[in-house]
Formats: sequence, C-alpha cells, structure tokens
Amino acid sequence: MSIPWVEKYRPARIQDVAGNDEAKKAFVAWLNKWLAGKPGKKAALLYGPPGTGKTSLVHAAARQYDLELLEANASDVRNSAALERRIWRALTESSLFGKRAKIILLDEVDGINPREDAGGLAMILKFIENTRYPLVLTANDPWDPKLRTLRDKCLLIRFKPLGIRIITSVLASICKKEGIFCDYQVLRAIAEKCKGDLRAAINDLQAIAFGKKRITLEDLDMLGYRAKQADMFEIVRMVLAARSPEHARSVLSLPSLDYEMLMQWLSENIPHQYAPSLQAIADAYDALSLADIFLQRAKRTNEWSLLSYALNLMTVGVASARDKPKFRFVKYSFPQKIRLLSQTKKYREIRKRIASAIARKCHVSTRTVIRDILPFLFVIYEADAKLAEEIVKSFDISPKTFRAIIKQ
Repeated sequence: MSIPWVEKYRPARIQDVAGNDEAKKAFVAWLNKWLAGKPGKKAALLYGPPGTGKTSLVHAAARQYDLELLEANASDVRNSAALERRIWRALTESSLFGKRAKIILLDEVDGINPREDAGGLAMILKFIENTRYPLVLTANDPWDPKLRTLRDKCLLIRFKPLGIRIITSVLASICKKEGIFCDYQVLRAIAEKCKGDLRAAINDLQAIAFGKKRITLEDLDMLGYRAKQADMFEIVRMVLAARSPEHARSVLSLPSLDYEMLMQWLSENIPHQYAPSLQAIADAYDALSLADIFLQRAKRTNEWSLLSYALNLMTVGVASARDKPKFRFVKYSFPQKIRLLSQTKKYREIRKRIASAIARKCHVSTRTVIRDILPFLFVIYEADAKLAEEIVKSFDISPKTFRAIIKQ
C-alpha cells in the first residue's frame, strides 16, 4: 500500500510550506522568542480552513529547529483526564531524545465540546499557564464563544485558503517527483475544485494518478461526486461497488470524511452487498478488522502514520474481496451499533457517574468498577434493596440515581 502523498511530501522546511507567508513570519517570530527564553504569549493558536498548512508548518519547524514534537488531536483526546495523561509530562519535563527543546501541538481544539468533554478546555488553559515549551493549538473556527478565554491566552495567527496558482504549483512538483505526466489544465481543475484546501487537492491527485503515468481530463470524472457532497449511502456504495482500487480509494478525498463512521457503515452493510458470496464477505471483514487494529493502535500510541494503512484497508482492502457478486442495488441499513449506543446513552452516562464516584472512594479505575463492583451491587440490590441503597449512599450516590440504572 502506498504512502499518502500528503505525508510523503509534507514540507521539511518552513520555507517549503506553501503560501501564507505572513502567517509563517508571525509563527517563526513567536517561536524564536520562545527559544530565546522570552515568550510573549506562551501558546499560539493557528486558525483557518483545512489544508492551509497549519499542521505542516509545526512539523517543518520541529525538523528545522531540531525540536522534539509531541502531537495530539484534541478532538480525539477530549476530556481533562485524557489530555493530562497524554500531554502534562511532556509540558513540564525535559526531552527524552536529547533534543534541546520540545514543541507541543494540539490539533482541532474547536472540536472539544464543553458540555460533553468535561474539563477539556480548562485543562488546555492549565497547560498554557504551566508549559516550559512552545504550545501550538490549531482550529478551523476560533471565534466560537466557547474558545473566548483560550483566545485571550494565545497569539492568534490566521491561515487563509491557498490560491489556485500556489496549489497548481505544488501539484506539478509532486507529479514531477512521481514521474507522472499531467496536463496543466488537469492540475488547475483539481486546484479549482478543492477551494483552497491543498490537502484535498493532493488527495485528489493521488486518487486519479493511482497506477498511471499519464493523467488526462477524462480521469477527473471520478472526482465528480465531490460536487454532489455525497452522503454516507453513496460513499459506502462507492467502496462496495468499486470496480478498481482507485475508485474505492477516491472516497478518501471527500472533505471531512468521518472514517470511523464509514467503518461502522461498512461493517453493517457488507453482508447485504456481497451476499451470497461467503468468500467475499469473509475477505471484506478481514480487511475491515485489520483496519480497526491499525486505527486503534494509532490512537493508543499516537503513531498517526498508521492511519494510512487503516484508510487503505477499509477502502481498497474491502473492495478487493474475492468472488464478489455482480453489483446490484441494495438498500443499506443504518449501523445497529450506533443506534444502540444512541438508545443507551442516558443509561451509560448515569452508570459512568456512579462508577466515577465509586472509583474515587475505592481508588480504582472506572473500568474496574463497571466490570468488578457494579455487578455485585446489582446482585445485592436484588437480594436486599435497602442494604444496597445504604452501600451506595456511602459512596455519596443517591439511591434514586442507582435505581435508574437498575431499572434499565
């Protein structure tokens, strides 16, 4: 499986980051002050649309200044406990790799929901107050009211959508390095379609260039779905009905593709599309299970280079199943797992609150409480409700709250 070109051709130097020269100057000036021991603002908030170079600039700076880079996606590591576990030691301790300093990157801070992701924003503010190293945050929309306090603590640096000429130049450079002949009209059409998002443009180019040494205007047809803003039904159908690997992979260039949601939809609908071929169903699920392994490992270890393997497996891998039956129209089903999680959301929230209260008293994890303690409390309640209620009171849990999960 090929490396995604957005990673393969990620800029190695600050001057190689395409466009946004004013933003780059502001960032370098801020970083130089930090490294000189005289930071103005301890954190910089890089904001602007996707694909404008925010993350690439931080990666390039880390390489150029020989800094240890610690990166986390704030919308994946949402609550205060997860953020503290992932980031706190890095902010306050010396580098483990002999680097002179570190730079910490928290991507997509606007993806944190103050109501659902308890304490996440407050923990980031704590990071800013206590960090010994440059802290960089990124956001698409920094003007959300929830980020007001965060904005006051950061140097705001704006990234604008990239111009067509800049994007076309980058695409031409990639084609030259890959030994691909591509007419200027094709490159310009890709650049116009992506609306200032260089990452989307590079993904489009890789999708249509797969297995080719020459790209023509006809090859742009596979990108036509983007103008329709395909919904999940169409995306799943594009993968399961793909006649070639490049057609299956082309869904990855869809803006804001939710790949975890795509996994759930594929898992639910593979049997509907590939029946009655057991071989095709087995192959598709094998590829999807491997994709899930890579994805979970990327989240657990913060090795996001593994994401490319997961994405290729859930698209090309699934579409390459052997003995696929001839395509027929199938009405796809909404994933049952998501429906069940939605129906049990209230129950799980109450159970989590109870488990957290018990965990604090017993000095164990909430997972341990849910697995090893709550089942015994349920048994005690069935045998002696009053005794069970006395026990939960000792954990500062109201009997009414406890009964709420018993009834469900």
